[in-house]
Amino acid sequence: MPDQSLDQLIDRLRAVEAEIEAAFAARDAARAAEAGFTIENGKPCFKADALRRQRAHRKGLNVARTPWPTLLTMPLIYGMALPLAILDLSVSLYQLGCFTAWGIARVKRSDYVVIDRHRLGYLNPVQKLNCVFCGYGNGVIAYAREITARTEQYWCPIKHALKVKGSHERYRTYQAYGDAEGYVASSGAYRERLKRGE
Repeated sequence: MPDQSLDQLIDRLRAVEAEIEAAFAARDAARAAEAGFTIENGKPCFKADALRRQRAHRKGLNVARTPWPTLLTMPLIYGMALPLAILDLSVSLYQLGCFTAWGIARVKRSDYVVIDRHRLGYLNPVQKLNCVFCGYGNGVIAYAREITARTEQYWCPIKHALKVKGSHERYRTYQAYGDAEGYVASSGAYRERLKRGE
């Protein structure tokens, strides 16, 4: 009986999350119309007058006025590009091999790695580069996390005994720590959901 009420709570939570997402989407669509852009062929496109208005807000480059801690940390920041690229390639090859072998639906990289803020007219070249870096870095980490979450769901959909901060979406439906019967009874169902892309 407690599992049923927990399932009902999860269903209600998902319904509320869907409503929130829809509200954000409606708000963002209204703002997009105000900003003068549309999505064409999967890319944001601005009308000429909207780009002109954006460029009026662009700040010029002035390295002399850049705070020295920012200049000193730039090699550390951009030095992460190589490890991120290695992670990107590694998890892509991993899922290609493993998910194909296990019959799991693969994670679509383009759903996670989105680089589009460099098209904004109010950003100067350095700001655009920073936006490309952050979009790539956060996207690769989210992409890797989803691949790892699907792997965990396939092999060990069991909650930890200790509280986990920032767990992924799949985690909340995992079996309780120590519930051997539940784990054995449900492992096949977890794998079947993955094959369906769930």
